[in-house]
Amino acid sequence: MNQTNSIKEKLRQFMIILLPILVTQVGLFSMNFFDIMMSGKYSTGDVAGVSIGSSIWVPVYTGLSGILLAITPIVSQLIGAKKRDSVPYSVMQGIYLAVAMAIIIMIVGSFILNPLLNGMDLEGKVHQVAHDFLVALSFGMIPLFVYNVLRSFIDSLGETRVSMAITLISLPVNVLLNYLLIYGKFGFPELGGVGSGYASAITYWIITFIAIFVIKQFRPFSSYHIFRTFFKVSFKEWRAILKIGVPIGFAIFFETSIFAAVALLMSNYSTVTIASHQIAINFASLLYMLPMSISMALTIVVGFEAGAKRLKDAREYARLGIGIAVILSLFCAMSIFFFREYVASVYTDDTEVMRMTAHFLLFALFFQLSDAIAAPIQGALRGYKDVNVTFIMSLISYWVIGLPTGYVFAKYTDMGPFGYWLGLIAGLAVGAIALGSRLYFVQNIKYRKGYPS
Repeated sequence: MNQTNSIKEKLRQFMIILLPILVTQVGLFSMNFFDIMMSGKYSTGDVAGVSIGSSIWVPVYTGLSGILLAITPIVSQLIGAKKRDSVPYSVMQGIYLAVAMAIIIMIVGSFILNPLLNGMDLEGKVHQVAHDFLVALSFGMIPLFVYNVLRSFIDSLGETRVSMAITLISLPVNVLLNYLLIYGKFGFPELGGVGSGYASAITYWIITFIAIFVIKQFRPFSSYHIFRTFFKVSFKEWRAILKIGVPIGFAIFFETSIFAAVALLMSNYSTVTIASHQIAINFASLLYMLPMSISMALTIVVGFEAGAKRLKDAREYARLGIGIAVILSLFCAMSIFFFREYVASVYTDDTEVMRMTAHFLLFALFFQLSDAIAAPIQGALRGYKDVNVTFIMSLISYWVIGLPTGYVFAKYTDMGPFGYWLGLIAGLAVGAIALGSRLYFVQNIKYRKGYPS
């Protein structure tokens, strides 16, 4: 990554970093996409079970892995400040922390999974598939968390094309394993939706081993000698990572868990409603990879410029990223409107599920603009290491405003399950406005006197 001196140079460097991140995010998300889509082709009960399992797993994973995203601004700022020798230590401590977090969540999950599912009014088939799907996923939890650290290190160097290549290699493997284990082809057991969980777990191991090999063997990664020294565990460094990472993780958790909460509330409706809602959310989440990727790219470039105390350049990158996100969101909204029936047909052959999914997708139109503003701003703020206020804003906008509003519409109007989507739209809009205000404060007031130590 290099210093830039004009908007044209910034746009070029930003796109070089962004496009591979986008491909990588879409690839990683596609694992969940194919889990749900291929389970949907197997049976409605299986797709409902996988959807419920995913709704529990995704906020837990994204929240905890969000903590590990702290490695990106930490390493970016170390490189910007020309402190290369400190990078291996931070990365290795991040790996230790990732393993510890994965073990803790597996232990906790073994105690709370059954009570959580028992507390939901699920059909027997849906309950069993959801349980077994999550158990299957747990076998890949440790490598997945470690991979998040390794990927954060790779991306922080601006080498996002490497992450993209790893994902593109692993995605066909995941789809093949889904095919073999869901449908029981070529002598493999026919596991239905549960098979997609084992397929994902195996894929997580594959991408982690590939990342380790690349970091050890290829420059510029090998020049940092990440695995040459296995440092002692440093709880002091863990605290430094957690100080930045926990607010990031909570902010992501508050955002993703509201979708999980709505999915759990949907369990009071029919299996068709559960499946339709989750399919629509799954597709909307696929489109969210655009602003999310821009967010991750902004963390890298803003962190690099902030570490070098080039605050004017950091501001220009933030404006550039937000502008790109807004333009792309308008295109996505139009695509949803015109192709919603086709999108629904990709996921399911059930006519009733298809019809309701298309109706849900109309509401997803309104997600696009809010996401296009909120996500890039979060990325820019992480680049500044300004994370504490963001997670408070996320809590208020999603859980204090979004979910209660949706509950009121769903329970006290004739909108039914669609009322929850109105609540989600309200929460996302408030979050976008609040984050915009915070970025203005950080860039124009907090940092006016120079970048703090």
